[in-house]
Amino acid sequence: MIRYDGIRVDYGDFTAIHDLDLHVREGEFFTLLGPSGCGKTTALRTLAGFITPTAGDLHVAGRRVTHLPSDRRGIGMVFQNYALFPSLDVYENIAFGLKVRKEPRAEVDRKVREIAEQVDLAPAQLGKNLADLSGGQQQRVAIARALVLRPEILLLDEPLSNLDAKLRAQLRVQLKDLQERFGITTVYVTHDQDEALSMSDRIAVFHDGRVEQVGTPEEIYDASATEFVCHFIGDASRLGPELVQELSRRSGGDSDLDPSLPSYVREEKVRLDVGSGMPTPGALRGTVRRRRYHGLRSSYEVEVLGSLVTVMRSEDGSARPEVGDEVGVHLDPAAVLQYGQGSAVGDVPAATPATAPAGATR
Repeated sequence: MIRYDGIRVDYGDFTAIHDLDLHVREGEFFTLLGPSGCGKTTALRTLAGFITPTAGDLHVAGRRVTHLPSDRRGIGMVFQNYALFPSLDVYENIAFGLKVRKEPRAEVDRKVREIAEQVDLAPAQLGKNLADLSGGQQQRVAIARALVLRPEILLLDEPLSNLDAKLRAQLRVQLKDLQERFGITTVYVTHDQDEALSMSDRIAVFHDGRVEQVGTPEEIYDASATEFVCHFIGDASRLGPELVQELSRRSGGDSDLDPSLPSYVREEKVRLDVGSGMPTPGALRGTVRRRRYHGLRSSYEVEVLGSLVTVMRSEDGSARPEVGDEVGVHLDPAAVLQYGQGSAVGDVPAATPATAPAGATR
């Protein structure tokens, strides 16, 4: 559906995107994820036609659109600040593009009311000023204005970033439901890892103008291809050589862990033994150094063989370890992610173990 072929974007001596090759499938919810300044919004705006690439080609539905004007690409866009017209009411904002096309008044009215219903805007809200709407309602107006033109592709540039945390969580669900209802190919830009993991069919993780990894949320999280992806997606503890060597010894040769390589484990992949009878068979002995309370769960920093390992544990009313307590730590060698010797955070691994999917071993 969408193909970036060797796209490069330069601003003078600065390269914002380096030779981007990317394919987005029809009907897919595809997310460009990364920190500020990584190139994700530049990639989106290049697809929209607001930026002309220095090199490479863009294809949409088999058409070369590299130098095609933005209004001829069949693309709708929702901006971070929604870019609505404050002097127009909700109805006029949604109808704006249709009127620019000079569509008949009756057809404009039918399409505006139809799309408003589909994005859960009540008829009574169509006559309201934007200032009278909540942030979530304004977002739906912006989406309706884009969708009423029936674009082949919908682009969303951090549309939830200006909302509070609770509303963001609610609108993630609604936005994904809308995308599935319309079946529209959607490219979504965000720096929020939870958003990307919970909404996307696939994710491209950007760093310094390059894509570090493309994959499903599960692939990105469980088999992070580079140290940068491992750090950026979720929380992971770095394991020291002594702990990795002990895990390798306990595996009896069933794992190919190398103590000399940078090694990480996700916090939910580790389990604690607490109370009498600890440690149980197979557990390592550790000491709780810090506890952080998160409501339904707590995270514990546990010192094990010279490494600080973070463990997430549910607050279910069972015995709770305190700082200074000795605990048993269960850590499956298969859950360890390793990267090439000498690779800095953000670098592609210098060496890739043969058993590693997507560039990392588990």
